[in-house]
Amino acid sequence: MDVELGALRFDTAATRRTPALLVLVADGFQAAGDDALSAWIGKALASGDFKTEAGRLTTSFGAPALAAERLVLAGIGDGHPARVRKAVAAGVAALRASAADAVTVCFAQQPQAVHAATLALLEAGYSYQTTKSRPDPKKKTPSLKSAVIGVPSVAAARADFERALGTAHGVALAREWANRPPNHATPTLLAGAARQLAKRPGIDCQVLGPKEVAKLGMGAFQAVAQGSGEELRFIVLRYTGAGKSAAPVALVGKGITFDSGGISIKPAADMDQMKFDMGGAASVLGVFRALADLKPALNVVGLIPACENMPDGRAVKPGDVVSSLSGQTIEILNTDAEGRLVLCDALTYAERFKPRAVIDIATLTGACVVALGEVRSGLFAADEALGQALQAAGERALDPCWRMPLDDEYAEGLKTNFADVANVAGRYGGAITAAKFLQRFAKAYPWAHLDIAGTAWKQGANKGATGRPVGLLVEYLLALAADAAAPQAGAKAKTKGRAARRAASA
Repeated sequence: MDVELGALRFDTAATRRTPALLVLVADGFQAAGDDALSAWIGKALASGDFKTEAGRLTTSFGAPALAAERLVLAGIGDGHPARVRKAVAAGVAALRASAADAVTVCFAQQPQAVHAATLALLEAGYSYQTTKSRPDPKKKTPSLKSAVIGVPSVAAARADFERALGTAHGVALAREWANRPPNHATPTLLAGAARQLAKRPGIDCQVLGPKEVAKLGMGAFQAVAQGSGEELRFIVLRYTGAGKSAAPVALVGKGITFDSGGISIKPAADMDQMKFDMGGAASVLGVFRALADLKPALNVVGLIPACENMPDGRAVKPGDVVSSLSGQTIEILNTDAEGRLVLCDALTYAERFKPRAVIDIATLTGACVVALGEVRSGLFAADEALGQALQAAGERALDPCWRMPLDDEYAEGLKTNFADVANVAGRYGGAITAAKFLQRFAKAYPWAHLDIAGTAWKQGANKGATGRPVGLLVEYLLALAADAAAPQAGAKAKTKGRAARRAASA
């Protein structure tokens, strides 16, 4: 769906010719004038047919005195961005069944949460098509193709709109690659997607194959990949928005393009969903897509260890011991705990960039789904400031996470008689013990881990990737860039002030 920002005052919205007009109405609505739209909303509220509870709708076709063919009133409650997002999603869903091919969205009160409205429109406009047969051109299928968000001042809303647009493009790319079937999203194809991103200004890409990875000594990563006929790929993306001397943020995305569990094979039921096990990698691609649009003044590195986890005769076995890039040896007690094995080598590789912070993103544990469900991602942070910044970014981005503990006692279960560390501990606290395993390889820099096993995709009728946590990560990076720019702006202002005073005294 194409989304634009347009100039539109609410008191003139009744005269706008559009296939559909979606009006967002907050609690306490009071007509500011005697225009037809205000009168219509007032009557709908007075009759009880419409309530401003978030997501509640009232629809009409050919409403008197309105130029729009269809009118949809959507409640946004107190106007919080989360309620706006819910209302827009509900309104678009209602219009999908109509013949409307375009919609104008406006706020009944002062425009609120333009960012959230834009995200909701673009999210609703995404539709997976890559492996579907082409639709019959003779069959007309109703579909919204464009939207305009009407605001009194385009200039005042432009920054929020552009930020949402860049983020949404990143979310869409992450959803697309996570949704693709495993034979259409192999490690080689994933590397191709990264190379495509490198065609955009400011982004560079390097792809390492099996020989380069072996030469580096990434034994844990190699162990996971050795049971598959698909070759591994180690993808290194770099976004340069600041000076070369500025320390980057490193994002490390788990890229298991299909996870059978290996020798510790998974049950057949729902194993198809293991194509989503590269959701962390997809989110890194999505963040870089957003960076290309938004161009923040900071440096970012993306590391994606990509491979399949398969159970052929060459596959790693429970009880095998492998050597990681860090030099630490690992006893593999469960081959289905493979994500931490590919990540640990990538975390060690990240040291060479001397990063200011490293965040790994992974569909890592079913235990995190049990703990937090499908609402919040699990956040583990060894650095307090980094943990707080990520949690705050998630709240702002409507992509929330929840801080989990990292007490040293949780690592006791990872002890083994046959290596430096085992790759799994006992049954309890599995999301935490997985994080404690990763922490061993991330001591050289501020580090955080996002377990997105419950949030990277949806099941049921809406089955598919969500694109999370692209929104959280983009918000975090933009905040870092803004914080860095603030002192520089203050210094420039002081310099100008001194110059002005000198000129005045002269």
